[in-house]
Amino acid sequence: LVFAGDIMLDELPGEAIARGENPFAAVASLLDGADLAVGNLECAVADGGKAVEKQFAFRAHPRVLDLVARHFGAVSLANNHSADFGAAGLLQTMDRLRAARIQFFGAGKNLNEAHRPLIVQRKGVRVALLGYNEFQPRWFEAGPSAPGVAWGEDEQILGDMKTARAAGAQVVIPIMHWGWEHETVPCPRQRELARALIDAGADAVVGGHPHVTQGAEIYRGKLILYSLGNLVFNGFESQEANTGWLLHLALDGRGVRRWHTIVVRLDERGLP
Repeated sequence: LVFAGDIMLDELPGEAIARGENPFAAVASLLDGADLAVGNLECAVADGGKAVEKQFAFRAHPRVLDLVARHFGAVSLANNHSADFGAAGLLQTMDRLRAARIQFFGAGKNLNEAHRPLIVQRKGVRVALLGYNEFQPRWFEAGPSAPGVAWGEDEQILGDMKTARAAGAQVVIPIMHWGWEHETVPCPRQRELARALIDAGADAVVGGHPHVTQGAEIYRGKLILYSLGNLVFNGFESQEANTGWLLHLALDGRGVRRWHTIVVRLDERGLP
């Protein structure tokens, strides 16, 4: 598996796509060489919905999904931008992802769907991917009958991990959207939750959101990577925010056997 950081396809990346460019071209061989590439899609992909009242609201043109589908098999929607254009924009995003045959997790038309593990099988190994957001606005959270994202409540995450195991997953990987923007080290909450997830049986924990990389640690023999940083995202000036990682995991039915990161530098348009 290859995990990529934050992917925002509005603004300058969206303009590049409209001109016929592929924002993933520089990393295409790394993504396409994986049995599954997974990214964090940090925007609505819709032509409907109304922008919510927040500092940044991102909505990409539906044409971007042709390129996402070319390079990614699955995306997390558990973040603070997938519902930027309200419930209507999120529902349309999910419908368009299904139509493009891109699997997703971390959001749904209700609470149960948002927390449902995505279980994928590659070369005989069943992997569960679970996505959770911990960054405002909290009202992006899915309700019992309302669309939204999965929120990072500890008990719910642990319950979802048990559900994934019961469904036959051999490898369970929570993907967390957490921490504070531009902080290059994880906060105590990130460390405590990550270790609790490993204690509860996660095979690895992968994080994002701070727009910078945050390092990794091995806890009880399992990988915790706190933030992958950005993959496609404009609007940042610092070198730290224009540096991301691709995470390569080699798996078998027992878990992660090997891993390494590949440094990605973003240009002035936010493209790798």
